[in-house]
Amino acid sequence: MGARIVSVNVGRPRTIEWYGRKVRTSIFKDPVEGPVLAADVNLSGDDQADRRVHGGPDKAVYAYAVDDYSWWESQLGEALGPGTFGENLTTDGIDLGQSRIGDRWHVGEAVFEVAQPREPCFKLGIRMGDADFVERFEEARRPGAYLRIIRPGEVAAADLITVVPADPPAIRLVELLGDPTPEFLQRILADGRVPRGWRNAAARALARAENP
Repeated sequence: MGARIVSVNVGRPRTIEWYGRKVRTSIFKDPVEGPVLAADVNLSGDDQADRRVHGGPDKAVYAYAVDDYSWWESQLGEALGPGTFGENLTTDGIDLGQSRIGDRWHVGEAVFEVAQPREPCFKLGIRMGDADFVERFEEARRPGAYLRIIRPGEVAAADLITVVPADPPAIRLVELLGDPTPEFLQRILADGRVPRGWRNAAARALARAENP
């Protein structure tokens, strides 16, 4: 059938208690029926609780794949429904970790662009009911993909995804999760498709390497 959207998931911020303190989070997402508008930096009906670290153009939409769900189900010994990882789009037919920054997804009239991998925060631990899960997620190297919204449009479950590969050279998402060499840091700096935060971090790492 090719690549497709399995589920569209949205959620509004809510306040919960976590280890004795109040936390505002939008990590809880639920599947919705019918088409949902993707525009600006969000899906209709969705929001981020703290845009200092979540959301914005380079984290407008988060995608996670059914193959990664299957792997986690085997590790955790339980079934996991769409939206468990806080993703907006549950996908099938795309190896997200091997996606490249700059790949474009055409879904109906909407166009998305792969921007960066997920770096999980403690709120994923809240969603999974396990503070240690954040470390497990990082070690698994199954980050999912954050997407930019290049052209607005409606998306829905069962929509097909046509992937237009990024022009080379392009950086695979999993490459950003390892220990970078100076040569790779230079690649990050040279690629304007890489979000500014990653490029700033690469510049700092290079400066440290050159001036130990």
